[in-house]
Amino acid sequence: MSSNLRVGLAGYGLGGSTFHAPLVSATPGLELVAIATSNPERVSKARARYPNAQVVASHDEFWTITPPLDLVVVSTPHATHAPIARAALEHGCHVVVDKPFATSSAEARDLATMAKQHGRLAIPFQNRRWDNEILTVQKLMRDGTLGDIQRYESRYERWRPVPKARWTEPGAGERGEGVLGDLTVHLVDQALLLFGPARRVYAEFVRQNPTVHVTDDAFIAITHKSGVIAHLFTSPNVAILGPRLTVLGSKGAYVKHGIDPQEEALLAGGTPGSHGWGEEPESTWGKVGAGDDVHPLRSEPGDYLKFYEGVAHAIRDGAAPPVTTEQGIAMMEVLDAARLSARENRVVELGQ
Repeated sequence: MSSNLRVGLAGYGLGGSTFHAPLVSATPGLELVAIATSNPERVSKARARYPNAQVVASHDEFWTITPPLDLVVVSTPHATHAPIARAALEHGCHVVVDKPFATSSAEARDLATMAKQHGRLAIPFQNRRWDNEILTVQKLMRDGTLGDIQRYESRYERWRPVPKARWTEPGAGERGEGVLGDLTVHLVDQALLLFGPARRVYAEFVRQNPTVHVTDDAFIAITHKSGVIAHLFTSPNVAILGPRLTVLGSKGAYVKHGIDPQEEALLAGGTPGSHGWGEEPESTWGKVGAGDDVHPLRSEPGDYLKFYEGVAHAIRDGAAPPVTTEQGIAMMEVLDAARLSARENRVVELGQ
């Protein structure tokens, strides 16, 4: 194996250009050697920013590149994630699959089975495990600052009265579009990461904007086997935003407003890992405490690079991947249960 793992990126839309390409390029041991996109504007931008990468019209051209690719990153429309991942595995590549890992838990299990058969890794891209507020909650839990966690509320709310164009197209729901395949995936993954497996799920899904064909407002309640109750909210229809998250414990609480600054920095063309990366000003820190004893708490710096550093370590050294296929399956099982709950208006029990 060469000194660097050779990486091909399928898709150069928002996810590919803003997250994957910069993060891969900034990760020691990874080399972005190919980008697949047929959009002329994206082709031009990819060539300008990554002149050493070969830009091809389709991921099918990846399989003819020599030396062969070691890793394929899939950042294409949701319904194409699993098919492209399967093709990459069949050609001997490891894969990183952007959210959602699959369109159902059954499809996720199929990917896991195929990856095992080919001796390769299929890794869900859950970069928001390394958002500053999630890292801060993990530190508070390790320190015991909040005591026993009892309730957790987590929100990705935005005010975007003009919906994404692809949400307004007929068949968008069948293609996995809408908030369920978008930021809701991160909320569920974060809750399972923090508090463990789900025991029961209740959900309410709404289509608020009359021009869309998908769920654009979602609420999911998870009762974890650990006893923690998680309430998760996702909507682009919120004119006044609530807290990003609220964590209530037997000793105190932690409340955080505002979103991790890494996405904004990446959109502005920032270099991951540069000086001050992931830091946020004191004015946006959360608050921790109880009663009259409440004070600002410095946020742990966000660090999306940890994901791809973990990917490189897993492929090269056999370490556990930063996100496992089993975790991807568990996340999809919760989303499947949430769809059933919303459709039948009932609580859905998961495996005991």
